Amino acid sequence: MTNKDSTFRKLFELTVVLTSKLDRVDALTFLTQAARDLSRAAQSGVGILDSRGSIIEFATCGLTPEQKDHLPIPLARDSVFPNVSATSVNVMNSVPEDAFAEVLPSSLLPVRNFMGLPVLVHGQVWGRIFVANKPEDFTEADVSNMRLLAQAAAVAVHNTRLYAQAQSRSRWLTASQNIVSSLLEGNEEEDALQVITDEMLTAGRADIALMVLPSINDAWACEFVAGVGAKEYLGLTFPPEGRARTVIREQAGIIVDSMQRMAHVRVPVLRRFGPSLYAPLISNSGGRGVIVLLRYPNSPEFDLNDLAMAENVAQQATIALELAEARKTKEQAAELDERSRISRDLHDLAIQQLFASGMHITAVREELAASNPPAAVTEALDKALGAIDDSVGQIRRIVQSLRDEGSSQALVDRLRHETKMALQSLGFAPSLLITFNGATVAAESDFMLIDDAVGADISDDVVAVVREGLSNAARHAHASSVAITITVTLDAIEVLVVDDGAGIAPSLSRRSGLSNLAARARRHRGTFSLKKRADGHSGAQMTWRAPLR
Repeated sequence: MTNKDSTFRKLFELTVVLTSKLDRVDALTFLTQAARDLSRAAQSGVGILDSRGSIIEFATCGLTPEQKDHLPIPLARDSVFPNVSATSVNVMNSVPEDAFAEVLPSSLLPVRNFMGLPVLVHGQVWGRIFVANKPEDFTEADVSNMRLLAQAAAVAVHNTRLYAQAQSRSRWLTASQNIVSSLLEGNEEEDALQVITDEMLTAGRADIALMVLPSINDAWACEFVAGVGAKEYLGLTFPPEGRARTVIREQAGIIVDSMQRMAHVRVPVLRRFGPSLYAPLISNSGGRGVIVLLRYPNSPEFDLNDLAMAENVAQQATIALELAEARKTKEQAAELDERSRISRDLHDLAIQQLFASGMHITAVREELAASNPPAAVTEALDKALGAIDDSVGQIRRIVQSLRDEGSSQALVDRLRHETKMALQSLGFAPSLLITFNGATVAAESDFMLIDDAVGADISDDVVAVVREGLSNAARHAHASSVAITITVTLDAIEVLVVDDGAGIAPSLSRRSGLSNLAARARRHRGTFSLKKRADGHSGAQMTWRAPLR
């Protein structure tokens, strides 16, 4: 067998094995070793390019650990071959001493001769194969053999991409199944949103995952995070003109090759990352939020397949969220209906029967009174009437407890109850001032006027606003005084909660419940804000307002 036949046979065997590799790491390792063996060079390497032509990953063979550690990543191709086309083959049998100084100085790796050629996948330069320090000069035969190896490498790259896409789809499908299962199991919304963030991180092979949702003061903030060290991004706000808000408005995801190379990054802390992916959470009413997947610099870029799968899972997650919310609402409605039925039965049947029995006993007692009955009989009848009155009172209290959150009570009574309940968590009694058309409400005769003006639906939200305001003052503000002012007119109701605490914490997020109050305001075409006190003193003031007409 001739030398040429032996080389051809070896090349054939290498290409068959290489093109059968499906795992990306295995294929790269084999390719670098094959390039070294086929060219009989001392060192070989495969540089993988990003979308801008810089080498972001280097697989090597024949280099010492020290030499590998010295390789600069990323490596701009122009820094090595500024005047050579990216698609050309470069052969240098006499290398100037400082030709590769930016890659490896001659003191660390002397380079006598060198050959480099591109690997083209579907007409695009995917990477370059490098070999160096062959005992004799590189020949045309070496170039020809390496061209064939590069073509086999292109097939291998295509195969590994297909395999990686299949694995990626599997991860995203698993993520979608886990998200839907979690929601259908009846988990709370907070837990469900965290599951979505965690699963998107895993499926997207990201380093950090952020979920951006509507927050307070018409802002959008990072409410849930996943990944090592991700907690520092909780509460991070996203401006209206930034990428995250643009994705929400346009309801279409985007990928970014590197945040570090972007001309404008409106959230500066994100500039520390490399590739990123934005996938919107879209509901029937519009943008509900956005998932941001981030990888550290020099990591593989997200591709269109990643984006399509992420958008699909985000859409399924949103649908599952809406179904879970609808199911929960239906269950709550059914529970309220059942409570209402029981309370009606108790009122219409038990109380009326007891009332009828009481009337009958009263009539008997009056008839007996005319014949001077024994005192023991009169006393027994009085005890029976007293027992009936007690039973009616107990049943009425049971009926009251079955009704939803004291909704049958006057709004003023409910607000007073909230301030009393807050005494334990605050350590002091908050002040409560309620005015109606400019006059302070004190007499119970005014309670009904307020209830008629506000209505049951808005009353429930007002109680929730006051409760959340007191809760945040206790948990976050560490205040020594809290003043609540409820101003009611025929046109609007306004809730003002002012404290003298630490002010607005940067970490306030959806977990605080404040964003829910903003949603309550929007539902009534109202407004909600949380800001520093207007009088200049330390602390915060929360204002919630809803029109009544």
